[in-house]
Amino acid sequence: MLLKRKVRSARTTSKQDHERIFLEGPRSRIREFLFSLSVLFEFIRGFRMLHFVGPCVAVFGSARVTEDSEYYRDARNMGSSLAKLGFTVITGGGPGIMEAANRGATEATGFSVGCNIKLPREQSPNRYMNKWFVCKYFFVRKVLMFKYSNAFVIMPGGIGTLDEFFEALTLIQTKKILDFPIVIFGKDYWEPLMPLFHQMIAKNMIDATDLKYVLFTNSLDEALQHIKQFALSKYEERRKKTFHRFLALGE
Repeated sequence: MLLKRKVRSARTTSKQDHERIFLEGPRSRIREFLFSLSVLFEFIRGFRMLHFVGPCVAVFGSARVTEDSEYYRDARNMGSSLAKLGFTVITGGGPGIMEAANRGATEATGFSVGCNIKLPREQSPNRYMNKWFVCKYFFVRKVLMFKYSNAFVIMPGGIGTLDEFFEALTLIQTKKILDFPIVIFGKDYWEPLMPLFHQMIAKNMIDATDLKYVLFTNSLDEALQHIKQFALSKYEERRKKTFHRFLALGE
């Protein structure tokens, strides 16, 4: 019995170490090759799952927000309003604000999807999604969220939410994505960012046009208008494209 426990513990540790150390430097060629295949397979599964969900708007925010929070209520209203515009609402698929946005979309009879991530805490899939995909790797999740989104809505959140926001700003600044609106919802919560951006502009670290597509607001109507202005035309154009499903690919 003791030997079995040791073997099981060793296997668990090995699996955890594989996911933890892959960014910590070189490994054997075969390990790097097998890891690359694992990443490729995860990308393909994500592409197949999200290929037919329609143009999306991604909503980001804290997983720690409870249902009685005003932030939860705002995210729920946002999800509902985006669904009524005809967008699929995509989130990280977890609890808190992610759940609220998915819930709002579902209640508005819209399509609601999630791109979840395997974490020790906070990231169990919520129950308000039509489809969801579980990633092992953060960078795969991030690519999928950007690839299938026409806009981002940044609700109050923590480090992960800031990561998505600044990644979007970087891709906008470097012209890797075009006409991509970002709504920062909750001016009181996000107010500390404003002096930082003003200082960056004043010190010529960024150009004012880098923030052209960013809207700070407390107004749901302003947020929706901003998304309509920049994202709706792309949405209408993509609706003209017809993709055929292949059963052999699990579509």
